[in-house]
Amino acid sequence: MRLIQNMCTIAEYPLGSGECSASGNRMIKIAVVGGSGVGKTALVVRFLTKRFIGDYERNAGNLYSRQVQIDGETLAIQVQDTAGVQISEHSLDCNEQLTSSLRWADAVVIVFSVTDCKSYELISHLHQHIQQLHPENRLPIVIVANKADLLHVKQVEPQHGLQLANMLGCTFYEVSVSENYNDVYNAFHALCKEINKQAISTPEKRKTCLIPRPKSPNMQDLKRRFKQALSAKVRTVTSI
Repeated sequence: MRLIQNMCTIAEYPLGSGECSASGNRMIKIAVVGGSGVGKTALVVRFLTKRFIGDYERNAGNLYSRQVQIDGETLAIQVQDTAGVQISEHSLDCNEQLTSSLRWADAVVIVFSVTDCKSYELISHLHQHIQQLHPENRLPIVIVANKADLLHVKQVEPQHGLQLANMLGCTFYEVSVSENYNDVYNAFHALCKEINKQAISTPEKRKTCLIPRPKSPNMQDLKRRFKQALSAKVRTVTSI
């Protein structure tokens, strides 16, 4: 992991929603989730450094930061790598870190391996969990099928991933993290572009969520209060 730390910035604490980076660029926050051993960390590092490293220690949930150019605008992005999840008794076994990461994120990358059908079965459960955490806000989600190069041990066909992504309203990419950087870059680039598009199209809505608009005063109530004040003034003059 030393190589990773030398090639990209690791932020110890995520910024709050809507905050900017130290350089003043708008922040985009992405959570990468999926089953164990599907290549989440390799995917993140490949995107950040353009390099592939085959072996990693067990994921501790690192948070990585870098700057990217999207449609001519420089954006600061944070990518939260998460520990692998699994299904326990037909339901998603979610830890507190995963739930916190999904609440924090502006967008999500769900990764599965084409060599592991169980990781494919997690997708619907993860998508449902994301929807429950963001009931009023549709987060952009990309589903990534990794290890496309391992044809001899493939358990999930690409069209199955594409069909599921279409059904869930997500974008789908099939990649080989070990062999092709461009596909990995395209997946993250498309996600950043979608987040940026949403932020530009709904700036007032985001601002309203942070600072509630005060209620307009009721005119009938104002008239009633004015009459009460006037009557009180008249009584005071009469008593004198």
